[in-house]
Amino acid sequence: MADMTAEEALAEYGPSEITADDLLTVPDEAFTAENVALVTGAGNGIGRATALALAHNGLTVVATDVDEEGLEEVASKHESLDSPGRLRTAPGDLTDDEEMASVVERAAEEGSLRYLANIAGIQHIASLEAFPMDRYDLMHRIMLRAPLYLSKRCFPHFRDNADGVGAVGNMCSVHGHYVTQDKVAYNTLKFGLRGLTQSIAAEGEGTVRGFSVSTGYVKTELVAKQLPDTADSRGITVAEAVEDVLLGQARVKEMMEPYEVANLFVMGFSEHARFLDGGDVLHDGGMTLTYE
Repeated sequence: MADMTAEEALAEYGPSEITADDLLTVPDEAFTAENVALVTGAGNGIGRATALALAHNGLTVVATDVDEEGLEEVASKHESLDSPGRLRTAPGDLTDDEEMASVVERAAEEGSLRYLANIAGIQHIASLEAFPMDRYDLMHRIMLRAPLYLSKRCFPHFRDNADGVGAVGNMCSVHGHYVTQDKVAYNTLKFGLRGLTQSIAAEGEGTVRGFSVSTGYVKTELVAKQLPDTADSRGITVAEAVEDVLLGQARVKEMMEPYEVANLFVMGFSEHARFLDGGDVLHDGGMTLTYE
């Protein structure tokens, strides 16, 4: 049995509280309250941090999630940061097309819809032979179909902007570059997300960009609470699971904070990344491109 409970692992390995000093600010004439960023998975983790970071750069952010309590918390955190941008919440289920269409229209009502950050994701650990297909179907709808559908709904709004400009940023992973056992659905969908990213770039014709962000393990609540099960399945301690399983192949021996990932989306959406189109921003601490 693991030496920590899920709550103890969260306290030890979960994310730190975000401060204004943590958030990257980038000079960009388009980072104003008149322009809108729609962020999925904004109730917690990387989505939450990304919503806060974009609002901190002066944008109007529409934060969506099925977790309404989480959205209330991110709105409260936004107020405490005293950011120059606005943050609005729009609860919605990524598996429901009608709700997602309504969320997009809600975002467009706030100003010129210019950015879409597809962050939301879930995980399930099982071998290929044992993987439950209903769980795969749910993961597919949330992590690949929803990003495609939301991009489809946002494209006309991007085209309607005065300059016809927009950008879609997709949360990928090292598992969109190489794979591990027992994550067959996650691996498959992250590879697919990179294909979607490139398709967005191909159809965006230089004015609507697509890019993805790939990281190693991040200090999210989801990752932290899974640590005891990871340790238990291998007969090791939670600390050993972090050191050997999560960070064993990385050269930078620490997990990223959610705000560090959010800062990559800020840069990716900015004018300074105008040549980032179809590409993937790989920040994995050397995990996938080095070996001993």
